[in-house]
Amino acid sequence: MDKKILIRFGDLMLKGKNIGFFIKAVRQHVKNSLRNYEVKYAFMHDRMYVIYQESDEEIIIEALKKIPGIYSISIVHNANRDIDDIVKVSVEVLNKYLKDAVQTIKIDTKRADKNFPYTSLEFTQMIAPKILNAYERKMVVDVHHPDQILHIEIRKEQTFIYLNQIMMMGGYPYGVAGKGLMMMSGGLDSPIAAFLAIKQGIEVELIHFESTPLTPLESVQKVLDLAKILSSYTTNQSIKCHLVPFVDLHTSLLKDVYEPYIITVMRRMMYRIAEKFANEQNCLCLLNGESVGQVASQTLESMKVIEEVTVMPILRPLITYDKLEIIALAKNIGSYDISIRPFNDCCSVYVPKNPVTKPKSHYAFKYESYVDMSLVDQAVSQIITIEVTPNQNFKIYDYGFDVKEAVNAYLKERDEFID
Repeated sequence: MDKKILIRFGDLMLKGKNIGFFIKAVRQHVKNSLRNYEVKYAFMHDRMYVIYQESDEEIIIEALKKIPGIYSISIVHNANRDIDDIVKVSVEVLNKYLKDAVQTIKIDTKRADKNFPYTSLEFTQMIAPKILNAYERKMVVDVHHPDQILHIEIRKEQTFIYLNQIMMMGGYPYGVAGKGLMMMSGGLDSPIAAFLAIKQGIEVELIHFESTPLTPLESVQKVLDLAKILSSYTTNQSIKCHLVPFVDLHTSLLKDVYEPYIITVMRRMMYRIAEKFANEQNCLCLLNGESVGQVASQTLESMKVIEEVTVMPILRPLITYDKLEIIALAKNIGSYDISIRPFNDCCSVYVPKNPVTKPKSHYAFKYESYVDMSLVDQAVSQIITIEVTPNQNFKIYDYGFDVKEAVNAYLKERDEFID
C-alpha cells in the first residue's frame, strides 16, 4: 500500500496571524530530525506529510515524538477516488492493523473536496456496508463509542485512509517563546522542568553549579548525561551546558553562614550568578525545578526570600507537580535512571540538619554579608560551556580530576579530531 505519515499541529492552529511562523518552525525541526533518512514532504496550510521508506517507519515515528509542536500523527494510506479502490484499500488497512479482536467500528468520512458528488454522510452510508462485507472479520457498527474509527478523507487528487492517531509531544515549536536559562541539578526535577519548558516553545540553556572536589565529578557527569537527553528535543540536536565553578563560594558559605540559613543564602548566590550570566546570554527568564513544599528551600516563604535578589522572571514548570507525577515523566523521557545515581551535587551535600523553612529577608541579608560578594563575579567569569548532543560520549572523569582540567582536555582532543 502507498502510504505516508500525516502530521497534525494541534494548538498551533489557534495562533492566528502568527500561524505561518509557528508551522514553519515545526517543519524545519522535522527536516532537521529526519535529514539522515530518505524522505520527501508534502505541505498544506494545516498539516504536513512525510513520504518515507517502509523500513524506516518505526525510527521516524520515534524521531517525531521528540519534536515539540506536533500534536499527533497517523499512518495514512492512499487510494484513488473511485469507490472500488477506496473499499479495497480500507479493507487492506483493517487487515493490516487490526490484529486483535475489535468488537465495534465507526467509519468516518471527511469530504475535503466539496466538488465530490456525495456528502460525507451519504458517502459513509454507501461505503460502510461494502467495507464491512469485504472485511475478513465480523464487526459491529457503533457510531457513538467505537473501539476503532476508520477515517476516509476525500481530497481533490486522492483519498487518504487511516485508523488511529498516535499522540505526540504537543506544545509549541522549539524556541518560538524565546530563550531561558535552566538552573540544572542532577536530580529528578530540573530535567523534567527543562523538558516542559522545551515543550512550551522555550529555547533552553542549562547552568549547573559544580563544587568539585567537595562533590564528585560523577555529579557533573549526571548533568551532562541529562543534557544529552534534553538535546534530542531541540531543533539543532544540541544544548548548551554552562558549568559554574562554585567551590569557593560553597566553602565560604559552609564556613561563614549560620547553619540553618546555608541553603537559603546558597540559593540567593546561585540566583545572582544565574541572572548575571542569563543577561550575558540574552535569556529572557530563569527556569528551575522547584515544586511547592518538596524541600525546605521550596516553601513559599523560602521562594520569596530567595528570589528577591533577582529582577528577571523566574519560571517554575513543576510548581504544582507532586513527586509521583515527576517520576512518571522522568521514566517517560528516560532521565529517571540517570537522576537517581547516588552522586550528590552542591545542593544536596552538607545539607543542614534543620534548615529554615520560613526564612526572613533581613536575616538572609545579614548572614550573606559575611560572604565575599566578589566571588559571585568571579564565578560568572570562570563559567565553562559545553555543547552537548544526543550522541556525545564524553565521560568527564576520564579526562581529569577537576572540571576545568577535564573539559579543557576533552575540547582539545575533540578539536584535534575535527582538524
